[in-house]
Amino acid sequence: MVAGSMVAGPRSCARAAHHETQLSFSVCGKKNRPMTGSDARSSVSVGTLARVRYVPIADIEQRARKTQLWSSKASPLCGCREATARMVNRLRRELVRTSKGDVMKVIGLIGGMSWESSAEYYRIINQAVRQRLGGVHSAKCLMWSMDFGEIERLQHDGDWTTLTNEMVAAARRLESGGADFIVICTNTMHRMADAVSDAISIPLHHIADPTARKIMDVGLRRVGLLGTAFTMEQDFYKRRLAENFGLDVMVPDDQDRKTVHDIIYKELVAGIVRNSSREAYRKVIQRLVDRGAEAIIMGCTEIMLLVSQTDSGVPVFDTTEIHALTAVDIALGGRDPELP
Repeated sequence: MVAGSMVAGPRSCARAAHHETQLSFSVCGKKNRPMTGSDARSSVSVGTLARVRYVPIADIEQRARKTQLWSSKASPLCGCREATARMVNRLRRELVRTSKGDVMKVIGLIGGMSWESSAEYYRIINQAVRQRLGGVHSAKCLMWSMDFGEIERLQHDGDWTTLTNEMVAAARRLESGGADFIVICTNTMHRMADAVSDAISIPLHHIADPTARKIMDVGLRRVGLLGTAFTMEQDFYKRRLAENFGLDVMVPDDQDRKTVHDIIYKELVAGIVRNSSREAYRKVIQRLVDRGAEAIIMGCTEIMLLVSQTDSGVPVFDTTEIHALTAVDIALGGRDPELP
């Protein structure tokens, strides 16, 4: 079957990891020849063991344009010298999913911030996959784990530029490793979610969005937000909840914000869980409720180690669990995280 000059020569066949699917990219007559008008009517063959499915070039072009990875100087399907590795990898994964709709997507996790909560992500995701698929199934996932000692220092130094560069590099490593979408396993580091999303060609599953939808589903609007001082005081998180979902976001007062932040950084990220700290959080929650909060967002992935629904008189929304479970929905159901 004839296709545009996407990949040529002995490297034109790539064996995908899932279900031994083979993608075959052929060239029109000779290596690296530019695509002609007649070639545009051709297809790419996607062989899956005993069966072959032909994917129209137009479908591939549409997917590739969406990733904004086309070379402005190249033909619709550019020669392999101009094609970036990220573009090729993305198209391979898209073709595999086109021919095998039941393929589990690979979750790319940026963790280690702290590893205490990243371990919870790993547990929740794998337990959910086993529950849904039965037997001894587990998730297909990759994790890039940061050194939180370095991250914490940069956060408190206010060096968000270096932090953004670190997050972008982590996301690119996961994409190169075969991840189908990215999950940032921390609320605070969603401060640079847009920069990370712009730097990769796979979707980023934002932690605030599924949480906000669950709050809206039960008809609540005024919420109290607990998290690090960065999450509670800066606009990146509150603004997304307000502008995208119409939520009225409240935060604790100055002293309560300090209490919440200090317990996270001095105890929870180190795996220290104290009853006295749980009681302090209960009081902070109650003061938010007294001010009119209809629900509480646990907007730090470590807070779930300390408090739960039993510690609040109003509904509690655990971003760690919600984020992890909706990542499983995406991995098994194929829903694009960029779509509402």
